[in-house]
Amino acid sequence: MEQTEVAIIGSGFAGLCMAIKLRAAGIEDFVVLEQAEHLGGTWRDNTYPGCACDIPSYLYSFSFEQNPHWRRMFAPWDEILAYLEHCATKYGVADRIRYGAEVTEAVFDEASGRWAVTINDGEALQARVLVSGVGNLHQPKIPDLPGLDSFAGPAFHSARWDHGQDLTGRRVAVVGTGASAIQFVPRIAEQAAHLDVYQRTAPWITPKPDRAIGPRERALHERFPAGQRAIRDVIFWGLEARGLGFAGNPKLMKGLELQARRHLRKQVKDPVLRAKLTPDYQIGCKRILLSNDYYPALTRDTVDLVTTPISRITPAGVVTADGTERPADVLVLGTGFEVSGNLTRMRILGRDGIDLADHWKQHGIGAHLGITVAGYPNLFLLVGPNTALGHSSMVFMIEAQVRYVVQALRLLGRAASIEVREEVQERFVDEIQQQLDDTVWEAGCNSWYLDDQGRNSTIWPEFTVGYWRRTRRLDPADFVLVH
Repeated sequence: MEQTEVAIIGSGFAGLCMAIKLRAAGIEDFVVLEQAEHLGGTWRDNTYPGCACDIPSYLYSFSFEQNPHWRRMFAPWDEILAYLEHCATKYGVADRIRYGAEVTEAVFDEASGRWAVTINDGEALQARVLVSGVGNLHQPKIPDLPGLDSFAGPAFHSARWDHGQDLTGRRVAVVGTGASAIQFVPRIAEQAAHLDVYQRTAPWITPKPDRAIGPRERALHERFPAGQRAIRDVIFWGLEARGLGFAGNPKLMKGLELQARRHLRKQVKDPVLRAKLTPDYQIGCKRILLSNDYYPALTRDTVDLVTTPISRITPAGVVTADGTERPADVLVLGTGFEVSGNLTRMRILGRDGIDLADHWKQHGIGAHLGITVAGYPNLFLLVGPNTALGHSSMVFMIEAQVRYVVQALRLLGRAASIEVREEVQERFVDEIQQQLDDTVWEAGCNSWYLDDQGRNSTIWPEFTVGYWRRTRRLDPADFVLVH
């Protein structure tokens, strides 16, 4: 059976950062297991028209590898993917990635202190340490719509975009108005003969401060990296300031709400359409979206916004609750991703053979600092519970988590296993849930931040600097070492 010191699951930002920092720490015995045939995670899977990041590219990159070649303030998916490929090659981890290797099960063996990892339901691998970097935004969420399988035309999720379909002159139905939809709807509207957009909940949308980064500016960044880092710092602290409203005093979100309402009034003159597009919940409770062209797309004569709930899908179109059937040639699902069960889509069995999914179902989803779980020795989660953000860059959080994991591996040393103390984990989880009670994310809306038990097990309720401070130095007293 193949043996390795560290097995990393996933080759997106999290998995690559972990691999890069392992090499920097002198740990060379590791493998990156990637179920797809290419690296990139979210930015490999999401290639729909208009797909781009909603965090400025200066900040949505590794702090140790600035990219002077960004062409826009908000980078499109292909530039981000090229950046990740560059990082994998430059830091010598590209050849450590094993493609077509889907982890279907991982079982911790207490006798050996190692994880038995099953790949593709057959191949076996033993690893001393298991690091999960699977991420959240790539497993499509397919809505439970009666008759969906009966649709006669092409039907696909935005994360599995069918680029072989020419939408020119066709009737297209889009289900969903989330972060992906507001990017691809304007592109479809330019092509389709008619577009129906089915909205369940109106999102809050603010202007997108996007612009091109010209060749002269890129050349300056390449020659004077300190200048680019200064811009990065300004963006970081600007976004961090928004945390005052998200995680501090929700009343401070009023200014952002006024900006969003002004943006809507400016771009949508029809009062009936504007009323449909006005959210009825506290801004920030759901993800705030950025767009300059979504509202104008909905004002086209060839576009209809449908707010009546969908009753069923027929071979020829979509039927709403009022009995109206709207014909469609193509059906596009912009319905988001499976988030709450994403970390446990593979079986992870810790001490006593307890599946992590069952453990979380019984006790609630939680991990110390979102990284370690009591009962699961030598297991580390990147982008784990309560570490996602609503206001800043996840890459910043990932770097903090990876630094913490490297410290844990140094502490592990020659011991058989390292495991967070249960009381430490419980104290952290309770504290985070108490902090969430006073934030905008608990304002009563139904968002993807909530797990199946209705608890917010997704969002980090403090400033990102607070997370950096907590993970900066690992406290050995938080862990049990088995020798």
